[in-house]
This record gives sequence, C-alpha cells and structure tokens, in this order.
Amino acid sequence: MRVLIADDDAYVRRGLKEIILEEYENAEIGEARTAREAISIVRKQQRERFWDVMVLDISMPGGSGIEVLRALKSEFSKLPVLILSGHSEDQYAVRTLKAGAAGFLTKETAPDELLSAIKKVLGGGKYVSPSLAEKLVFKLTDCTESAPHERLSDRELEIMRMIAAGKEVGEIAAELNLSVKTISTYRARLLNKMNMATNAQLILYAIKNGLVRDKEIDERGARS
Repeated sequence: MRVLIADDDAYVRRGLKEIILEEYENAEIGEARTAREAISIVRKQQRERFWDVMVLDISMPGGSGIEVLRALKSEFSKLPVLILSGHSEDQYAVRTLKAGAAGFLTKETAPDELLSAIKKVLGGGKYVSPSLAEKLVFKLTDCTESAPHERLSDRELEIMRMIAAGKEVGEIAAELNLSVKTISTYRARLLNKMNMATNAQLILYAIKNGLVRDKEIDERGARS
C-alpha cells in the first residue's frame, strides 16, 4: 500500500507514519510539506504508480488543503483523499466533502479512527466520524439560517482566518502567491459579505466561532 502524507509539521507526519506502519508494516509512505510539493508529487508519481490514499492537512503553506484537494480531484478523480484538520468538524467538514474528500478527521483523532478511515476509503467508501454524521443529519433538517461565514468562498474563508491570526495583507499575499491588490480585494469582499467594517470585527467573529485556533494567535504573537 502507498500512502502520501501532506502536512507541514514534521512531528505530525512522523506520528501518522508510525500509526500507519503499525497496521500496514510494508506500506510505502510518501511525504509532502507544502501545497505545491503535494500536487507535484501526485502529478509525477500518479502517472507511474497510483497512491492508494492521501492524508492531507487542510492548512498548508502556499495554499489551502481545499485548493490542493480541488486541483488533484480535477486531474485524479479516483485518488482517495482524507482531510486532516486542526479545526473542528463544524467549520470545514462539509466544505471538504463537497470538494471531493473521501473523509474528514481532526488532528485529535485517535489512531484507531485514522486506521478505520483508511480502511473505509480503500474499500471505496467515505468516512465521517459518528459525531460528524449526527451533525450532518441535523444540518440537513435544520431550517435556521446558516452562519455568515458559510457564505464565503474557500479562498475568502482562508484569508479571513489568516487575518484573524494577525497576518498582514503583504504577508498573506506572499504566502498565497497572490498580489497585495488581490488580497485587498478579497478582504473587502469578505467584509461586505460578513456585513463588517474592520479587521477587529472579523477577528472577534473568527475567535467566537472557532475559525482560528488559540495556538495560531499565540504563535503569531510570539513571533512578533
């Protein structure tokens, strides 16, 4: 079995690798650290020999995991991709499943659940945790209006999260390989959709709704 792990955290990659090798001792594990590297590895090797499953972090340097997912599914529709996220299921699970993910897991997931997810997608199925399945049922039957951030595009949501983590427009532009003008346009657009006027309002909303982790804010504060 061949598994590609795409995550910028070396400790996470090593931990996932150890979990997988305990169950599949002869598995071949590939690693990618950035969005560009993940896409490049799949494009290069998928034509030679298929990856059986990909475990993809939703927050990748150089582009979001959702962007990587969309790019890969457009070219390699049969590649099963399990999304791994440090954020709650509420915020990203539906988006990733709609984008073609074979499953969604949080980084707090127990090893047994990761292995169950891999086995499920290897068999051609899709994996969601029992708690997420219940939430999806309620979401389908709930007639209340969706939260404002759910109206944002994937890119707008990503930029909102980066602003909430304290990143400047120029820094966001460099990380996403976009112009400062483009980022400013996205910022204005998402503020309009959220009916807000300032970054402070955005930050408060993102924290309250769990769109940005305390760790991300703390790390940003420590660097500055």
